[in-house]
Amino acid sequence: MCGIFGFTNFKKKDLEKARKSLHALEHRGPDQWNDYFDEDIYMGHQRLSILDLTECGKQPMVSPDKKIIIMVNGEIYNFIDLKKELEIKYIFNSTSDSEVVLYGYIEWGIEKLLEKIDGMYAISIYDKEKQELFLVRDRTGIKPLYYGNVNNQISWASELKAIQKFYENRNVLEHDYTAFYDFLTYLYIPTPKTMYVNVFKLEPAHYLKIDIKTNCYKKIQYWKLETKVCNDDIEVAKNKINNLLKKSIDEQMIADVPVGFFLSGGIDSSIVVALASKKSDNVKAFSIGFTDETHDETIFADILAKMHNVDHYKKILDEKTVQSTFYKIKEWYDEPFGDTSCFPTYLVSQFSKEKVSVVLTGDGADEVFGGYNWYTSFKKIQNSPRLSLKIFKTIISKIKEKNNFFSKIVKKIELYFILDELEAYTRLMGGMLKDEKNKYRNIWGIDEKYDDYWYFRKFYKKELPLYTRLQYLDFHTYLHDDIFTKVDRVSMAVSLECRIPFMKKEIVEYGFSLKEDVRFNGNRLKGVLKETFKQELPNEILKRNKKGFSIPLHNWKDIVGPDVMRQERILKEFDMVDD
Repeated sequence: MCGIFGFTNFKKKDLEKARKSLHALEHRGPDQWNDYFDEDIYMGHQRLSILDLTECGKQPMVSPDKKIIIMVNGEIYNFIDLKKELEIKYIFNSTSDSEVVLYGYIEWGIEKLLEKIDGMYAISIYDKEKQELFLVRDRTGIKPLYYGNVNNQISWASELKAIQKFYENRNVLEHDYTAFYDFLTYLYIPTPKTMYVNVFKLEPAHYLKIDIKTNCYKKIQYWKLETKVCNDDIEVAKNKINNLLKKSIDEQMIADVPVGFFLSGGIDSSIVVALASKKSDNVKAFSIGFTDETHDETIFADILAKMHNVDHYKKILDEKTVQSTFYKIKEWYDEPFGDTSCFPTYLVSQFSKEKVSVVLTGDGADEVFGGYNWYTSFKKIQNSPRLSLKIFKTIISKIKEKNNFFSKIVKKIELYFILDELEAYTRLMGGMLKDEKNKYRNIWGIDEKYDDYWYFRKFYKKELPLYTRLQYLDFHTYLHDDIFTKVDRVSMAVSLECRIPFMKKEIVEYGFSLKEDVRFNGNRLKGVLKETFKQELPNEILKRNKKGFSIPLHNWKDIVGPDVMRQERILKEFDMVDD
């Protein structure tokens, strides 16, 4: 796991500034740093050593003929198999997975390389002979990659802060107020936007092909999630899922440093820990509890740990700790981000790092196998009659502003009988509706005709069955813009690598191919997962309702104030609204 930073149109006078910008990412890779530059490009790399701890694993990596230079942030999980293919022709100097990217590109070219590799990665490949630069983001968006088109140069980085640092005091980064407006809806700034008009997030499963001389670039999608249904029944599905997940965990436990596991007490992380315990008798699991017992799930994590003889480490998060670290959202994310489960995720990352450098998590299973409670809530809403009460919308909006008991009743009525599908989904996800954002639209000059739900609309496929439709939507929005963003920034803030076994390409594709009655076996959320691993999990975990890894906001009201939207509190950290 690492931090990468680079830009085209390099001038030697910018070398010191370039290195300062690179070092803004030191937390992502504190073990080594190195850079490469010529008359056309600068490429800098901060390394967190996971595979091959020697100098041989240092990046940027340069081919023997000096024609290809690469940098990788992340891990290529199937690198051992690919290396066997390449060793017939190429001599490897390291045991690092990144060297497979170097020789894989030379042997296969960019398209076939991306077809073959599986993992979490943000990759830079500079083909000096062709004068081309490729910037690549992994299929599901686990690893971040920002790029800017500023001052006649393309810049790119693992985190926005490196680009901000490089262009500071130049007045060339202009705020995009539609992005702040979007944040109110989504609780994050949706891809490809950032808070600047000329800096972007590269979409998952895409790469940029850049002409170094002209800085012209083309964006290309190299993978797309298919939703073609297979005819596998529950027994066939159980066998395939079991084998695929075991293989994924085996691949992701490979490291030259200690490996541990996040254990929330829910289904997904419990499955990962249970399977890992069959491969190793030295499994370390880490959990976060809460002083608010209604949110504390460590009792279930304890049960799982005892069942599989796992070393279990716990810490408790209280309201005071969250209050004192709220300011860190800006430091971690560089732009507004509203998922307050970042605080327990940071704490569990921080104390995991005391014993391990890599953890495996259960993230992604909800999107692939259908695990969110809002799926059943959405179904109930969709089945309720829609009332044409637009005439009362102004009155309803006024009532909602009061934030009292009556306003909550009105919101409930609105949710079940008035809102359209995307508005209802937005409400279920915690976002603000268009009529709730009038103040901000006026402050930032947002056009009245602006589509407040454009990002959801882009991936809302009405032709899909209801639950699959919601999974598809979450997979393309919430998963990478919220879940993976949350985990990546706070774990890398303490130099901890998080790996995600459920995001193996074959698992994602197979999960979405299952018929809904198989995926939701027994009419249960994640029914196929529960059925597959029922022997590995205690009944206390199998039969409990999903809670989600969130802080008890309703009881910890002092963090954002009584019933005040967290979005406004976060925007204040970025000086986007007045106190």
